[in-house]
Amino acid sequence: MENTKELTEHSSRVERKRQDSFGMFDGYDSCSEDTSSSSSSDESEEEVAPLPSSLPIIKNNGQVYTYPDGKSGMATCEMCGMVGVRDAFYSKTKRFCSVSCSRSYSSNSKKASILARLQVAGKPPTKKAKVLQKQPLVAKLAAYAQYQATLQNQAKTKAAVPVEGFSWGNYINSNSFTAAPVTCFKHAPMGTCWGDIAEGVRVEVPNTDCSLPTKVFWIAGIVKLAGYNALLRYEGFENDSSLDFWCNICGSDIHPVGWCATSGKPLVPPRTIQHKYTNWKAFLVKRLTGAKTLPPDFSQKVSESMQYPFKTSMRVEVVDKTHLCRTRVAVVDNVVGGRLRLVYEESEDKTDDFWCHMYSPLIHHIGWSRSIGHRFKRSDLTKKQDGHFDAPPHLFMKVKEVDAAGEWFKEGMKLEAIDPLNLSAICVATIRKVLADGYLMIGIDGSEAADGSDWFCYHATSPSIFPVGFCEINMIELTPPRGYAKLPFKWFDYLRETDSIAAPVKLFNKEVPNHGFHVGMKLEAVDLMEPRLVCVATVTRIIHRLLRIHFDGWEDEYDQWVDCESPDLYPVGWCQLTGYQLQPPAPQSSRDSQSSSSKQKKKAKSQQYKGHKKMTSLQLKEELLDGEEYSFLQGTSDQESNGSASYYIKQEP
Repeated sequence: MENTKELTEHSSRVERKRQDSFGMFDGYDSCSEDTSSSSSSDESEEEVAPLPSSLPIIKNNGQVYTYPDGKSGMATCEMCGMVGVRDAFYSKTKRFCSVSCSRSYSSNSKKASILARLQVAGKPPTKKAKVLQKQPLVAKLAAYAQYQATLQNQAKTKAAVPVEGFSWGNYINSNSFTAAPVTCFKHAPMGTCWGDIAEGVRVEVPNTDCSLPTKVFWIAGIVKLAGYNALLRYEGFENDSSLDFWCNICGSDIHPVGWCATSGKPLVPPRTIQHKYTNWKAFLVKRLTGAKTLPPDFSQKVSESMQYPFKTSMRVEVVDKTHLCRTRVAVVDNVVGGRLRLVYEESEDKTDDFWCHMYSPLIHHIGWSRSIGHRFKRSDLTKKQDGHFDAPPHLFMKVKEVDAAGEWFKEGMKLEAIDPLNLSAICVATIRKVLADGYLMIGIDGSEAADGSDWFCYHATSPSIFPVGFCEINMIELTPPRGYAKLPFKWFDYLRETDSIAAPVKLFNKEVPNHGFHVGMKLEAVDLMEPRLVCVATVTRIIHRLLRIHFDGWEDEYDQWVDCESPDLYPVGWCQLTGYQLQPPAPQSSRDSQSSSSKQKKKAKSQQYKGHKKMTSLQLKEELLDGEEYSFLQGTSDQESNGSASYYIKQEP
């Protein structure tokens, strides 16, 4: 009889329960501190008697759940979301609370009304939101939550000290830093389809301020963006930042508003504010009207943008890190976030490796060296190893076509170039050989090997080579040839002394994209002198499309000049998203020791590379344009851009 009476009471409220579209634990809209409700409310609740300590654990997805003591007994109607005693439910499977719900479910007539209130623009929902029992269930869940909270508090007193580690969120908050937006990194996941994600966008996220035994969600708004990372605040906290938290917006637990309703997941207000409002559903309707959320297919786009065409066992040609002037065959051993660990084909123990991005200008298809006349080290292996296969040519970054038929670069011409062995320096350089398809072999004046083994290859469109006078015009220190005595260095005198000419200004790449970087922005950057490392870094200078990257915690002499479109720069949170290890800023102890040992380290590092032990050639960075055309004036987007009139020095007649 009790079961029948309870079912009768429930059925009188079925119609208004069907109007709930939030997938919430129904009843939070009217709960208050003293568990009473307003008499004027349409959803007033009956008072609830004190509850026993044994409470049911119930979700709203139509399954049967058990009490903590293991006894079964409760079920949820798959049509209206009514919770009741399982034995009183209709049909053999006990899926519905009444004949009416069973028929409605079969005819599919109620699907639209259940979700209409919170349906967001985009794909229509595919699952029904379920609504739980009103105040009686709320009181039970609240009591159970309090019980779980007590257990958790007891456990915390015995918990071990958390492991200390770097946190982008803490680092940015404590120093009021700004991170470069994801749209600055076209090669990174979501770089070209980030859309309008900005402060104020609402998402559905797990509710961590809740001690329920199941995973529940609540709506949060983006307070601050830092790359992929977002500082979120639960709806209802207004200006209270006490429970703000950082998360990766591309993570699997971040969903657009409406996801809970379509997926049958419960929305539960955080425990701290659960009694703040008397009608949570009305509150959400008011707060979410006109608000932006993630696109419905956001998670799908994230997944698609993290699919990489390079596969393990593919063979490529890559620069020989022991002799920059030539390439070797290497095999893809691992792919992480588009970065490739390449193992040179002759390395038997697979320790002779090289890291670079799949869009790096340092890797090419098999046969590239022969096609342009570049030096190539032939493998001692007589045939391909089993399972290895050549990477298709279309996977590699394409260079911009150039017309070398008219006036073009010639051997002996002088220019300025980023030194691949010391990326903090732009040096006096010479074109040593002109290859096919616009490629040039370049040497640094005053430090070249007699056999040319330290020449390096740049394309004519590379943003890492500059005309004579570039550094002077843009107030960058130019590194003169080693041993050159006439200081300060003057190009006019040097050209006359060496009986050489400067490469014509018009042959250099003058395109400057509206990259979006600003001085002071944080990012994650590859240490190109040790390209397996991705480090916390800062943009400290911007000269048109050229960025000076500083590695946080290290001296300025370890800075590196990098192009704004370099595939070796990533948004904050990239390492977390892809599973790559991030190198945090140097600890204080390391900083204290830098002043006394930095010169020795730098010298040792240079000797290490030149000694053919650990030399990397990501320093041969040559950004390849993807065909987009930018006028020069459009590119002057930073305060350090000097304008087209002063970007390059004028040629003397």
